[in-house]
Amino acid sequence: MTSVPTPIPSRTQYVLEEIKRRILTGRLTPGQALVETDLAAQFGVSKTPVREALKTLAGTGLVVMSQYKGVTVRMVDADMAREVYDVRLLLEPEALKRAVRRGASLDAARDALTRADRADDTAERSLANREFHRALYVPCGNPLLGRMLDEVRDQAALVSAVAWAADPSWEREASEHREILRLALDGDADGAARALHSHIASFVRRAFPEAESDGEFVAPEAQKEDGQA
Repeated sequence: MTSVPTPIPSRTQYVLEEIKRRILTGRLTPGQALVETDLAAQFGVSKTPVREALKTLAGTGLVVMSQYKGVTVRMVDADMAREVYDVRLLLEPEALKRAVRRGASLDAARDALTRADRADDTAERSLANREFHRALYVPCGNPLLGRMLDEVRDQAALVSAVAWAADPSWEREASEHREILRLALDGDADGAARALHSHIASFVRRAFPEAESDGEFVAPEAQKEDGQA
C-alpha cells in the first residue's frame, strides 16, 4: 500500500515558501546563516514552523544543517553545478521530446515565457523562467520523470541565481527559450530536445567553466561530429 504524505501545516508551508523565494531570488545568499529565532520574528510565528521548514529545505538541497555552523544557505560551486545540470541534461530533453511527441499542450510554457518577458524585476523573471522549464517537462506522460526533475529544480534555480548575480544573461536565455518553444510547437520533438540540451549545457559552461568534464556538457550534435556518439 502506498503511504499518503502528511500535509504540511499552513504556517510551516508559508515559512517554507517564503524562505525558498528569498533564496532563489538572491535575498538570502549562499553561505548565509538562517537563525530560527530571527526568522520566526520576521514571519511572526514560533520557532516550530521555521524549524520544520528548514528541515524540508535541507531535504531539497537548498540549505545545509551542520552541528557546528547551524543552518546555512547551500554554497554553490562547480561540483554542485555539475551534479545538478548533469541530471537535467540526462532527463529534461527526453521529457520535452516525449511531451511533444504525445501532442501535449504547451500553453503553460508560452504563458511563462510571456511573464518572463514582461517581468519588472529579477525575482519575477527568475520565477517565470523556472515555470517555463517545468511546463516543458511536466506533460511528458511519465509522472515519475516529472517528479525526478522537480527534485533538482530548486537546486538548479539556486545555481542560476548565483550565476545571474555575477553575469546577467537574461536576453540570451530568453532568445533560446523562444527557439525551444517554437520547435516544440512546430512538432519537432528531436529539434526541441537538442535546442534544450544546448541551452542547459551552454548556461552551465558559461557560469561554471570549471564544471565541464568528460564531455558532460557537450551538445549531442557536437559529440556526433567528434565521433563520440
